[in-house]
Amino acid sequence: MRTEPTLRIPLGILGLCAVLTVYAIVIARYVPDLIGDWNALFQAIVYLALGLVWLLPLRRFLIWMETGRWG
Repeated sequence: MRTEPTLRIPLGILGLCAVLTVYAIVIARYVPDLIGDWNALFQAIVYLALGLVWLLPLRRFLIWMETGRWG
């Protein structure tokens, strides 16, 4: 457990918010053009998958914010 505060946590949170904002804008801009004619069920599945895919790198990123290591 660390006792001294680091800038990794606030910078990491700001970076995470920035990346998620860009990701959301890209998804909102390009995905409806690609799947707009699909059945609503298939659209829901695609949006659900895209809503969960950003979680994949989150664990390593949170570990880096706490420890400074990617592992």
